[in-house]
Amino acid sequence: MPALHAQLPLDRFLPLPDHGAARSAARRVGVEIEFAGLSVKQAATILRHEWGGELTERDAREVMLRKSALGDIKIELDIALKKEWAEDLAAQMLGDLIPVEVVTEPLPQSDLPRVARLMQTLQAAGAVGTQARLAYGFGIHFNVELPDDGGAALVATARAFALCEDWLRMADPLDPARRVLPFVTPWPQTLVAYLARAQGWEPRDLARAMSAHAPSRHFGLDLLPALQHLCPDALEGIPEDHLKGARPTFHYRLPETRLGDRKWSLAYEWNRWSMIEHIAADPDLLESLAVEWRAHHAPLSDEKLLWAERVEAMIAASRLPSRMGIMPQRVA
Repeated sequence: MPALHAQLPLDRFLPLPDHGAARSAARRVGVEIEFAGLSVKQAATILRHEWGGELTERDAREVMLRKSALGDIKIELDIALKKEWAEDLAAQMLGDLIPVEVVTEPLPQSDLPRVARLMQTLQAAGAVGTQARLAYGFGIHFNVELPDDGGAALVATARAFALCEDWLRMADPLDPARRVLPFVTPWPQTLVAYLARAQGWEPRDLARAMSAHAPSRHFGLDLLPALQHLCPDALEGIPEDHLKGARPTFHYRLPETRLGDRKWSLAYEWNRWSMIEHIAADPDLLESLAVEWRAHHAPLSDEKLLWAERVEAMIAASRLPSRMGIMPQRVA
C-alpha cells in the first residue's frame, strides 16, 4: 500500500475541509452498508439493541427502525427489482449473494464512530464482508452533503476525483468480484480529459459532460443525485432509470465492506474521501494535478511513471498531508 494510504487513521474520522466560505463542520452524511451472514430481521434486532427505537416489519425483505438514537434506519435485502415475486425468486436462487443493506438517514459527522462500532457488533454476530467468499462484492456508500456554496465545490470535487481515481484504485485495489460488477465502473477517460481542462465550469457544464460521456449512476462516485438537485434540466442525456431522485449529496460508492480485516475500517474509507475533498479545496494542488495530467497524457509524452504513482508523489510533496494531520512516509 502506498505511503499516504498506509498513514491514514483506522480509528479516527478526519474532518472535511471548508470550501472557501462554505463551512463543512455541520455537513451531514448518510451511510449504506452491505454485508452477508445475517438475515434482515437479525440485523434489525441488533440495531434496535444498539440504538433503541421501534421496528416496523414490512416483510422478510425490509424492516424499518424508527426513532432510534440515530434517526430512522432502513434494513433491507439489496435487490434492485420492482416486483415482490421477482425479489422472492431472486432471493431463493442467489441466497446470500444478495446482501443485507443498512441505510441511515443523513447523520452528523460526529455520529460516524457509532456507525463504525455498529459494524463491529454486526461482525461479531456473524456478518461478513466481501472477502468472506469469492463471489461476494459488497460495498459501503457515503452520501455526503454538498457544501452550501452554489455548486463550486461539486465541480472542484468532480475534478479532484477524476484526476485521482486511478490512484485510489491502485493504492487499494478492489476485490475482483466487485470490480466485475457494473456498480463501481471507473469514469471514462473522455470525461477525465474534459475535467482536466475544465476552466470556470458551473454544475450545468458538469451535467452536460456527464450526459455526453458518462450517462450512468454506476460509478465509484455517482454525481447524478447532486446534479439532479442543482440543474435537472441539463441531464437530458441520462436514461430515466439512472435518475433515482434529486439529493444535495455526493454519492460515493467506491468503498467495499471488509468486516474483520484489521487493516481496514469505516474511518479509513471516510478518510480516503476526505483526501479527495481536501484536494478539491486546494486550488493550487488541483490545478497542478490537472496540468500534470494533460502533460502525462499528451500524445508525445515520454512519461514512464504510472499516473497513479505521479499523483501519490505530488500529493505527498504538497501541504495536504500536514493540513489533514497525517504524516506520510517520504515518497521518492
